[in-house]
Amino acid sequence: MNISNPKTLVLALSAFVLAVYLLLVFSLFPADHLFLKIVAGLVLSVLTYFFSYHLFKEFILEKIKGIYKNIVSHKSQELLEIDIRNSWADDPVKSAGDKVASWTEKQKTEIATLKKQEQFRREFLGNVAHELKTPVFNMQGYILTLLDGGLEDENINMDYLKRAASNAERMISIIEDLDEISRLDSGEIGLNKSTFNIVDLVLEVFHSLEIQAKKKSIELKFDKEKPREIFVFADKDKIRQVLVNLISNALKYGIQGGWVQVQFTDMVDALMVEIEDNGIGIEEKHLPRLFERFYRVDESRSRELGGSGLGLAIVKHILEAHQQKIGVRSSVKSGSVFHFTLEKKKK
Repeated sequence: MNISNPKTLVLALSAFVLAVYLLLVFSLFPADHLFLKIVAGLVLSVLTYFFSYHLFKEFILEKIKGIYKNIVSHKSQELLEIDIRNSWADDPVKSAGDKVASWTEKQKTEIATLKKQEQFRREFLGNVAHELKTPVFNMQGYILTLLDGGLEDENINMDYLKRAASNAERMISIIEDLDEISRLDSGEIGLNKSTFNIVDLVLEVFHSLEIQAKKKSIELKFDKEKPREIFVFADKDKIRQVLVNLISNALKYGIQGGWVQVQFTDMVDALMVEIEDNGIGIEEKHLPRLFERFYRVDESRSRELGGSGLGLAIVKHILEAHQQKIGVRSSVKSGSVFHFTLEKKKK
């Protein structure tokens, strides 16, 4: 017998009352008017049933229902459709308990997610303030010096104006990157996809970064003999931005006289693009957070080399907009390999 079912409990209580009544009647009183005594016992049992039912419904089920509906009043309509009063066969107490337990677990997950988002928001705002503060304070210092008489000093006036302009450009770069990543997040930037030869695009990027590479005598090359044609279907301008960012980073953190190479791997319906270098490498502990906004492996070195700290985050968003992924593997003093996929196309 399922004693956790409220209907079963009420019936059991009524039967118990009847049994006690009959036991007392037959034990303590003569057996005359037996029929009337049995009828009286049945009437008492029925009254006990309805009285118990009313008490249970009024003081237990109704309270459970009120608490339950109050808890889930802001949740889905599916959860609100439970009717405890009409759920005798399904054990409403257990059903309500299970639903509330499930709701509680979901709330814990949601709270954990909200806490994580709040922490990310605080870090993000703090990073934005920190990134903008440096160029703003620098500009302020140069301009105040000029206003205090430096403008008349030919030895410093042009130098300080150039430095102020350089910091203004850095601040504009950060703001533009923030604006772009915000639009990428919201899906405002549409993709203009077309079929193009990615080999030619890589060569264009190599040429655009040639001066930067020569400063450190770094060789830009393909892993093997340069392939002739490999066609992909993507937004060419956005993929150029991805390549420029990744190859430029490889040059920044490359070693004097080193190399940066691009490799293509056919994956049937997709093309794997790898940008590898033999530079300083990255510690494994940093790899999971490398694509976060403003995350820097070495803050002092990163700011010294320039950049907004948003480049890899933008790369990740661009590739996710293409429904593709990017990854990285690296080790200290052995270099790094950034790899991503693109949809492959025939000409």
